[in-house]
Amino acid sequence: MIRDKTAIVGIGTTEYVRDIGRPELQTALEAIRAALDDAGLTATDIDAIFKIETPGEEPNSELEVARNLGVPNLRAWGGAGYGGGAACAPVVHAAMTIATGMADVAVAFRSRNRGSGGRPWARTGARVPGIGAFEIPYGLVGPVQQLALVTRRYMHEYGATSEQFARVAVAQRACASKNPRAYFREPITVDDVISSRMIADPLHLLDCSLETDGACAVIVTSAERARDLKQPPAYIMGVSQGMGPRHYMMSGLIYKENPFDFPTIYAARDVYAMAEIGPNDVDVALFYDVFSAMVLWQLEAFGFCEPGEAGAFVEEGRIDWPDGDLPVNTHGGSLSEAYVHGFNHILEGVRQIRGTADCQVKDASIALVAAAAVVPSSALVLRR
Repeated sequence: MIRDKTAIVGIGTTEYVRDIGRPELQTALEAIRAALDDAGLTATDIDAIFKIETPGEEPNSELEVARNLGVPNLRAWGGAGYGGGAACAPVVHAAMTIATGMADVAVAFRSRNRGSGGRPWARTGARVPGIGAFEIPYGLVGPVQQLALVTRRYMHEYGATSEQFARVAVAQRACASKNPRAYFREPITVDDVISSRMIADPLHLLDCSLETDGACAVIVTSAERARDLKQPPAYIMGVSQGMGPRHYMMSGLIYKENPFDFPTIYAARDVYAMAEIGPNDVDVALFYDVFSAMVLWQLEAFGFCEPGEAGAFVEEGRIDWPDGDLPVNTHGGSLSEAYVHGFNHILEGVRQIRGTADCQVKDASIALVAAAAVVPSSALVLRR
């Protein structure tokens, strides 16, 4: 049993900028050292390392990280794939490893130079192997083209509007305006979003996540050890991963009978079951938001509203801080704080549990963190 057996005891981050001017290994080490200092631990305490791993983009091997930190021995390590779907997975793996006794102190991290390093799909060649041959030559090259199709279908099925998607970006920017770490802090309006450049119809520029450099890390250890450390623990109530049936990356619209049978639905079911809670128990949600529409899909997948009702939920201000009944992405999310494959959302969940967030939810005791909805996904529930 994993529930409440482990806790996040340290968090660390670099600055979030367009061009950080340092390699990803260096920023990973900076974030990890900051997290260790936050926890009151040292590199000699570490015996497990887990990371988000994207083929062709991840230069930081666990071996190199451990060697540069001066870790005496790694008893467990691993990388979680599927990009944003792995946002929570390194912590999922860390919690499993600690709970089973395989290791005592685990690092989970993500370091990425997305602002200065370019877009991975820009390197797509003329010959496309595998199932991508049925998508990429027809314009579905990157996530924005793929998810634009799903977004348009969602609008058709449920009557959602571009204005409702824009409300997500506006609400998160309002939080980012109070967050000194956020890359974008200037408040925006629905009109600003709607009038911004169209990227892939119906997604506008301000519906899309940032492209930034930066690194984040957390330290996970046992609940028993956590009680004696420097910071108030954020106990891990539940962890999950989910893929669902017949899934293929972001193009369920093409391959599935129900295009909205997202992997996050399966992650939601299992994380609630392990944590022994439901949506009414959640005080703050940190949802993966590579595009604004994805927040609506996660509101529905995690049971905060019925399918097709998330547009109205957002439009009514129910995700807004401080007055909404479910504040979402109180740090500004990937739309305004930074894009670190959603790993920065975990750090905000910990801050909310500690009571140290810039946009603190009053009496927050349970935080939900969810990875990307449309790829093999992962989720966490943290408690005070």
